[in-house]
Amino acid sequence: MTNQLKKIRESSGKTQAEVAAEMDISTENYNRLEKGKTELTLSKLKRLAEIFHREPADFISDTGHVRRVSIRQHVQAGQWAESNVWPEDDWYEVVVPDDEQFRNLSLHGAETRGPSMNRRYPEGSAVIYTDIQETGESPAVGKRYIIEVERPDGLREATVKKLWMDDDGKYWLLPESSDPRHQLPIDLTEGDGNIVRIVGRIVFSVQRED
Repeated sequence: MTNQLKKIRESSGKTQAEVAAEMDISTENYNRLEKGKTELTLSKLKRLAEIFHREPADFISDTGHVRRVSIRQHVQAGQWAESNVWPEDDWYEVVVPDDEQFRNLSLHGAETRGPSMNRRYPEGSAVIYTDIQETGESPAVGKRYIIEVERPDGLREATVKKLWMDDDGKYWLLPESSDPRHQLPIDLTEGDGNIVRIVGRIVFSVQRED
C-alpha cells in the first residue's frame, strides 16, 4: 500500500511537501504515511483520492487486488433495537485488501458507534467481519468478534468483544473501552434471560481520522 502511494505521487510530479500541504499535515508526517509508519485512515484515503484524482482502492494495493465491502449497519453497546441495519441510502463502501484466505468468503461491514470499543476501534471505524456460520470456525481466544445479544422481548444489541478464557477454562467476552459503563465482561455461559450469539470474526478495520 505504501509503495503504491509513493508511485502515485511520483507519477503525478508532486513532491512530498506539496502533498503534505494539500493534506494539511507536516512533511514529516506525510513521509511517515508513505513509509507505512502512520496508519492510512479512511479520511486520509479519501483526501488522497481527491488530491490525485484517483479511486481510494488505487492506494490499497499495488496489484489492484482489493475488495469493496458495504457498510450497512452499526454496532453500539447499550442500544437495543429491532435491527441495526440502516436504510439503503445510508450504506457506503470501504476498500480492503483482497486477502487470499477470505477470497471465497462473504465479508460484511459495520460502523462502530459510542465508546464501548474505543480502545481498539475509535467511534466511526468500519469493522469488516466474516460470518462465523459460513466459515464454520470455532471461536478463538484473543480474536475479536461481532456479538449480538437478544433480549426475551426480541430487541437486540450488537457490539464488538474480544474472546478471553480465564484460568478455570471459562470463556468470557471482553470489552475494550475507556468508559466504565462498558467494561464488564460477558459470560458466554450465563443465561440471564438473554441469548448471546457470536456473529462473525473481525478481519479488517478502517479507521476515521480523529
